Amino acid sequence: MLNATPRRARTGPPAALRVGDVVEVRSAAEILATLDERGELDGLPFMPEMLRFCGRRLVVHKVAHKLCDTIERSGLRRMDGAVHLAGARCDGAAHGGCQTACSLYWKEEWLRRVDPGDAAPDGVSPEEAAREEEARRRLAELLAANTRRPPGPDGEVRYRCQATELLRAAPERLPFRDLRQYVWDVRTGNAGLLATLRGILIGLFNRFQHLSTRVLPPWLRIKGGLRWGFVKGTATGPTPTAHLDLRPGELVRVKRKEEILPTLNKDLLNRGLGFEEEMARYCGRVARVAARVERCIDERTGRMLRMKNPCIVLEGVVCAGVYNLNCPREFVPFWREIWLERVSENGGAATSRNGPVNGPANGTANDTANGTAGGPRTTGERADGEDRRGDD
Repeated sequence: MLNATPRRARTGPPAALRVGDVVEVRSAAEILATLDERGELDGLPFMPEMLRFCGRRLVVHKVAHKLCDTIERSGLRRMDGAVHLAGARCDGAAHGGCQTACSLYWKEEWLRRVDPGDAAPDGVSPEEAAREEEARRRLAELLAANTRRPPGPDGEVRYRCQATELLRAAPERLPFRDLRQYVWDVRTGNAGLLATLRGILIGLFNRFQHLSTRVLPPWLRIKGGLRWGFVKGTATGPTPTAHLDLRPGELVRVKRKEEILPTLNKDLLNRGLGFEEEMARYCGRVARVAARVERCIDERTGRMLRMKNPCIVLEGVVCAGVYNLNCPREFVPFWREIWLERVSENGGAATSRNGPVNGPANGTANDTANGTAGGPRTTGERADGEDRRGDD
């Protein structure tokens, strides 16, 4: 029977698990018993993309006790009893091939802690295997039925996933002044003491900068009141573009910040895609192209956004939350090709297949499907420019 109990209150620590703990994802039958008719536990969906991990052993990568609100941009939100597991990202298979590659949320009820030295079970009886197969079938049907929202006015498919439902899964705001979050960052292993102190100082600095833009004359403001990382777009009119035709496996270097700023408008957007302070930390770094991104789900509406000009994902490059109070969500940033340069295997600059093209692509200042940005800017780099800062 599906569980339809109300949200459980938690007054103690946000999770029992810690970074580095080895866990085993429970069986389909055990997970099915925790879910309501929407395939959720405490408002958090268990998604079809998670089924493949049932029975596998994984390591806790981060404790998901807080997250940045990318829907209403209200700042950080508190979440209880959830973790991120190493190597467990959504592949979008049940959600129209979305390429956002979100780090999946796992409720502790879906996991069991195991001793790293314990051997995995040898096997199960035919009867147990049959019961598990039936539970897996029922669970797959339940989850598949809940991957869609009601269609849009024009019949357009609207998707439903963990990212679109996070405000229900994490309804409580987590203010900057709530000191418990910093204690939990250290105790859970999400961040060390120095990293936590650095995050607090950056947060205080950003609040001072925000206040200074409201009460101080321009000549008294520190770097014009910019947030830490000091990114200010200088482009006027349509933002420029470049086409390198980058492919997975190629080696690239993120350009210097001084080279990227002229490609951004005052909202730090380049044709609807944002570049923020967290991304500026990677300027000058060399990485391999992991994928070309052509589609992603809009977390606000559930619409599938299709890009006229694909963006780039780089191997091992995530939003580490260094400037955002150590948010553990670890978005995979999307990069414009104009922010990158191809390099050879020996580290030297390589000749691009296609040179830069001055001016806007396709005669527009934005390359989202409908030609509108739909929001300010993003650290997680969605095509509609959602704000990822989340440290209010």
